[in-house]
Amino acid sequence: MADSPDVVMQRLHDDHAGALWGHCLRLTNHDRARAEDVCQETLLRAWRNASLLDESQGSVRAWLFTVARNIVIDESRTRRARSEIPMGELPEPVSTEDASDELLMTWVVADAVTRLSPEHRAVLQQTYFKGRPVAEAARRLGIPEGTVKSRTHYALHALRLALEEMGVVA
Repeated sequence: MADSPDVVMQRLHDDHAGALWGHCLRLTNHDRARAEDVCQETLLRAWRNASLLDESQGSVRAWLFTVARNIVIDESRTRRARSEIPMGELPEPVSTEDASDELLMTWVVADAVTRLSPEHRAVLQQTYFKGRPVAEAARRLGIPEGTVKSRTHYALHALRLALEEMGVVA
């Protein structure tokens, strides 16, 4: 096709536009808007590569159909890639369990802790609720480490008794 680009495109359109339109409709499951886009993109690529469109080197219609098919495949891959979100780790499953029992138990334990002596409450607060080691709890409370250990033991025993009095059993 040694003619000017305008003549080449006019001849290309006259000879192949109808068949290309039908092919694009089939490729897009008869989505007219997408078929128009694919058809236009195919013709644009043909215009950009007019030097390749020589009937002596092969079927121009086959080239057009292949380009249209590749455009549809590329769109599909792009859409799929956008819908897939890569993650390093799986997201945490959403819990549909009822947490009311756990909340109720938290309130019961908090009520039982208020029944302990101030010394026992202080040592449990430091060691269990704040998670501090014995040495740190001893320093913060101003008592020896051994005292922290024994108070923790007796505080847990007193807490167990307070919960039993409240009707909570293991």
